[in-house]
Amino acid sequence: MANTTSAKKATRKIEARTAKNTARRSRVRTFLRKVEEAIASGDKDAAAASLRAAEPELQRAAGKGVFHKNMASRKISRLAKRVKALGA
Repeated sequence: MANTTSAKKATRKIEARTAKNTARRSRVRTFLRKVEEAIASGDKDAAAASLRAAEPELQRAAGKGVFHKNMASRKISRLAKRVKALGA
């Protein structure tokens, strides 16, 4: 258990940050799942719409440090490639 006042405050800050990051990560995963489901169903319009909704969420999470920026870019790129392939 933390003894000093500053250590106690640091513990509170870490708990708050962890809760926010967990919520952000969960939110992004939900958006990604919607894209995956739309791709699996073969509906290009729904997949494109859900990708447009998921992209800013992923970029925002990367900007906040929840995910690495390159990981977010890679995921968006790969999903866009799969959505584009639906129409072909």
